[in-house]
Amino acid sequence: MFRERLYTSWWAWPLPVIGAAIMAATVHMGYPGVRAWLPYAVLIPLAIAIPLWMGRTKIEVLDDELWVGDAHLPLRFVEDAEVIAPAEQRRALGPDLDPAAFMVHRSSIRTSVRIWLNDPDDPTPYWVISTRRPERLVAALKKP
Repeated sequence: MFRERLYTSWWAWPLPVIGAAIMAATVHMGYPGVRAWLPYAVLIPLAIAIPLWMGRTKIEVLDDELWVGDAHLPLRFVEDAEVIAPAEQRRALGPDLDPAAFMVHRSSIRTSVRIWLNDPDDPTPYWVISTRRPERLVAALKKP
């Protein structure tokens, strides 16, 4: 069994919060009273909620299925799985990428797994999934 959540990296949090605070301060300078504080009450929680929403994707290997977000794949269709090292990731996601491949990519995560499929009814040749624990995911996919 394997379970991972693709949380947003820590460095993705300060910029939206700072931007929301600056926008709220700009409105605050132009309006007195309640209208001055309303942007703080709306924009700062929104700036916190967006990275939380972006980090909701889960990767799970449960029983006989791989779940990546809302997409699922029965393990009987997994032919092979391989770790894509950070040095190879740019090429794997660029020139070597098949346009029919299924991807869940997070730029803040430096390692990925390529899962080759053998489903004759599916035109998708493979899945590419960003993960912080690629070896554990590959091991979970290869368990009988």
